[in-house]
Amino acid sequence: MIRDTLWVDAGDVRLAAYVSGPQDAPPILLVHGYPDSAAVWEPVRAQLDARHRVISYDVRGAGASQAPATRNGYRLERLAADLAAVANATCGRQSFHLVGHDWGSIQGWEAVTDPQFKGRITSYTSISGPCLDHASFGLRDRHGADDKHRISKQSLRSGFRQTLKSWYIFFFHLPWLPELVWRLGGARMWPLWLRVTEHLQAPRDPAQMRNAINGLNLYRANFLDKLLHPRPRHAHAPVQFIVPLRDRYVGPELSVGQEGWLGPYERIELDAGHWVVLREPEWIAANIERFVARHRAGPAGPATCSINARAGGE
Repeated sequence: MIRDTLWVDAGDVRLAAYVSGPQDAPPILLVHGYPDSAAVWEPVRAQLDARHRVISYDVRGAGASQAPATRNGYRLERLAADLAAVANATCGRQSFHLVGHDWGSIQGWEAVTDPQFKGRITSYTSISGPCLDHASFGLRDRHGADDKHRISKQSLRSGFRQTLKSWYIFFFHLPWLPELVWRLGGARMWPLWLRVTEHLQAPRDPAQMRNAINGLNLYRANFLDKLLHPRPRHAHAPVQFIVPLRDRYVGPELSVGQEGWLGPYERIELDAGHWVVLREPEWIAANIERFVARHRAGPAGPATCSINARAGGE
């Protein structure tokens, strides 16, 4: 399938968007994470674009897209505005199915909980990227911010495990040192890191250095603000979590007990690591298609469910 490249004006930056698949097919919009570019979605695109209109884009500062001039240009509201600009340019007024991985999922939550997107997003598939507001409220509850909440030992252990998994977030907030690590070999060694930690043979991204250094601003512009000032955010579209159980960075507990924010939702666990979109693209695409088909005509059944699955092995 031929992939077209479009340039989308998002106000302060121009974004590179990539579109393939039949023009009259249901659109699926894929948003990548850190330190990736839209190239990370190509194996999944190959599984989807025979039957769907597949859209991906390099987020601001990554791949071929322009970078904003200041750190504030990476705030979640700007990222959600970019998503709207890409959707308007590629889907017009048609609603679309949204899929996000890692930071693509985090910024997807900003859109799927923003009333301005209500009616535009038909379904949302979140892979390894929590809503920062929901996670912050959950952290406050675990630490007894409200005496009415009784925190179990299991909940405390889960919070501690996630804190350990999040070591890199604290590191990324340090001045100049993360940039130095990327420049002194981190970017060049990234495929080796994926091979060692994910057992994955990943192609080298020519924009890896740029993705990594610019993308640090995603963390620095958003995490502390959401930790200190979380907002009540309720989803306005059906949600599916895909949960890799061997994710080194995002614990499975972050996608449990979200009914108060999301209403009924689906949750699929699989035996895989964080970069499951590269490791198991057929499996990921199949579950995206299943959820898209279920919600093509609007919201479906009311039951929250959890599905266990096994994808590959490492």
